[in-house]
Amino acid sequence: MAAIPNGIPEKTIERLSEYRRTLHACRAQGITHIFSHVLAGIHGITAVQVRRDLMLIGFSSDTKKGYDVAVLIDYISAILDSADPMNIAVLGMGHLGQAITKYFNGKGLKLKITAAFDVDPSKVGTTIDGIPCYHMEHFEQMAEELDLSMVVVSSPTSVAPQLVLPIINAGIKGVLNFTSTPLTFPQGIVVENYDITTLLEKVAYFVKEGDSNG
Repeated sequence: MAAIPNGIPEKTIERLSEYRRTLHACRAQGITHIFSHVLAGIHGITAVQVRRDLMLIGFSSDTKKGYDVAVLIDYISAILDSADPMNIAVLGMGHLGQAITKYFNGKGLKLKITAAFDVDPSKVGTTIDGIPCYHMEHFEQMAEELDLSMVVVSSPTSVAPQLVLPIINAGIKGVLNFTSTPLTFPQGIVVENYDITTLLEKVAYFVKEGDSNG
């Protein structure tokens, strides 16, 4: 992934997103304050790491009661969120694309999946989970009309490389790639290649090693 413009490390950005989800869950339970070591324990890291992450974004109001949950949510949101909502399109509305859409749009974030693109005649022209599905041949034109900033690539792996040029031509700024083929883009387009197979095999390896050492 490209370097973070404001100098905050990529892993810190990931943890801040995770902290915020935890803080939202705490607030829903009526919890108003949380200590760094409690937040750390939930995420399996050290309290030092939590404090370091928050210091990087300029937050250090750890009182005797712990961090104010509502204040910290707002502070992290000011770092992570853009001023205006970002529109996202899913490229490939198979089972994975539909699952991603259904999961993501229920989170109440400033990121919203607003369109889908496919080539399957049974999907094109329909609305899937409230999201209109257009033909991929119209993607470059529709991207500007729909003010799309990001795409999620959940197409068949064999098709994914063919999507790179349309994504570039459409002026998309961010790509989350869920296929097993890594996609490369020019500087200025942020891409995250998320290979589920590799991640599962990684988990399986450590399970196997744990069993053999047990």
